Amino acid sequence: MTERTVWTFFYGSNINLEILKRVDYVPERVEVARLHGFDIAISPLANLVPSEQDVVYGILATGTHGDLDRLYGRYVQDELGALYLPEAVLCETLDGRLIPALCYIAPPTDKTQAAPDDYLDRIIKPAREFGFPDWYIDRLERFRG
Repeated sequence: MTERTVWTFFYGSNINLEILKRVDYVPERVEVARLHGFDIAISPLANLVPSEQDVVYGILATGTHGDLDRLYGRYVQDELGALYLPEAVLCETLDGRLIPALCYIAPPTDKTQAAPDDYLDRIIKPAREFGFPDWYIDRLERFRG
């Protein structure tokens, strides 16, 4: 029996499909989307913070729960030492369709630390390739120390 797939919204370094490949996660479908009601914070890893006036660009990708367990368990938690938990969100595609998805968000913390440039590069390069708006790329660039 084939494992069921779900949509997941990625917004940080996981928009980089090479990162997903590290844990054998190759989405069948990928689509640029935005998530209203949040802002992105990067200190040192990307996370979402609630904000009524902001929007976060990212990608919607299909995958199985096994894919997500490998990504957020083995890679994010074990290698990066970060805990991200799934939440239900409603994303908007560039053509205006609304798609319910999972989105992994870390619990709030007071810890702030500058992100390394190579980490930011793993976000900004694919953001450019996916055609995120220039103003959003500029927003990501401002996280450089």
